[in-house]
Amino acid sequence: MNNESKLEEEILASFERGEWRSVLNPENEIAHYASIASASLAKDKRVNIRISSRDLEDLQARAAEEGLPYQTLMASVLHKFVTGRLVEPSPRLTSRNNK
Repeated sequence: MNNESKLEEEILASFERGEWRSVLNPENEIAHYASIASASLAKDKRVNIRISSRDLEDLQARAAEEGLPYQTLMASVLHKFVTGRLVEPSPRLTSRNNK
């Protein structure tokens, strides 16, 4: 059995056990979670850091590849780090980039 079928069976079993509930007003629920997300992402503090010219140039190049401002990329990386979601590259990718 593939993973998708197994997941579908788990979801169906959960539904049949009555673990699902209907959302009475989806617009209110969406608005509620959107306001929580906005509050958690509010940029209300300013910081100044000193980094090497090389690191800044590499960061700006990476941001350009991603199509976003380098300060946005920096904020995203820091956010992922402090929330424990920053994933280190596999050794295979690291060695390829260092050649």
